[in-house]
Amino acid sequence: MGQDPEQLVEVDSDVPDLDGAVLLHNLDGFMDAGGAGRVLAEHLVNSLESRVIARFDVDSLIDYRSRRPTMTYATDHWAEYEAPELVVRLLHDTVGTPFLLLTGPEPDLQWERFIAAVRGLIERWGVRLTVGFHGIPMGAPHTRPLGVTAHATRSELVADYPQVFNRIQVPGSVEALLELRLGQAGHDAIGYAAHVPHYLSQATYPAAGLRLLGAVSSVAALDLPELALREAADRTNTEIDRQVADSDEVAEVVRGLERQYDTFTEAVGGRSLLAESNERMPTADELGEEFERFLAEQSDPKGK
Repeated sequence: MGQDPEQLVEVDSDVPDLDGAVLLHNLDGFMDAGGAGRVLAEHLVNSLESRVIARFDVDSLIDYRSRRPTMTYATDHWAEYEAPELVVRLLHDTVGTPFLLLTGPEPDLQWERFIAAVRGLIERWGVRLTVGFHGIPMGAPHTRPLGVTAHATRSELVADYPQVFNRIQVPGSVEALLELRLGQAGHDAIGYAAHVPHYLSQATYPAAGLRLLGAVSSVAALDLPELALREAADRTNTEIDRQVADSDEVAEVVRGLERQYDTFTEAVGGRSLLAESNERMPTADELGEEFERFLAEQSDPKGK
């Protein structure tokens, strides 16, 4: 206790003036249905030039035995070790506006100290807004528009988004606690959760990443590329439609979800139906072996 949060992070000495920039964040370890947040974060890194400007001390934050890093064994020796990285990258959008992206494993330890360190960077660099994003399961079909649940440190920041819940308790995450602590410190922060069809929650679903990209671009006033992500979403949706058409069982489940979704959204004025609704939702098993085989075949984590 009492350790300096700044000792958790090493910052480059040549960071430019970032006053007024936006910090985006997506950390692995909490819920991310469809890999929505991961897909978006990887798309940004792959589509835009970036460089790491801050590194966190993962040895102080990660429980390696709870999620062991990958190592490669080659014939008679250990050849590679995929060391986890928890970093802040500096990127620029397509018109040159700088923004920041925090990615890596969610800390297992020292949450408050880690959050204090992130807050220190925010105040040091003059960050005006912090935005988190991930995916959550939704009791709706892939044939309907994807919704987004939005929350923020000030209600004015998410006034355009319908609110489904009044008050619930859920397992905590570092990203949720970061938003809470930033709000308590007077900083603006927003979180977006894309609604992913629950039968696709274990697959990589680029359409959800694309939906998050739209929300993030708008609130952060960034011009972010979307072509590669849109093409990946189109390819995946085409394959999903093919699998549905080839299976009467899957098609019937999807039609049932369509009826349920349409009835609900009409009744509540167009809001999305979440998987946490009291309505019974079909399980992934009900989608049949063909759909399960499709999910297992999804092997493009970068959504290219």
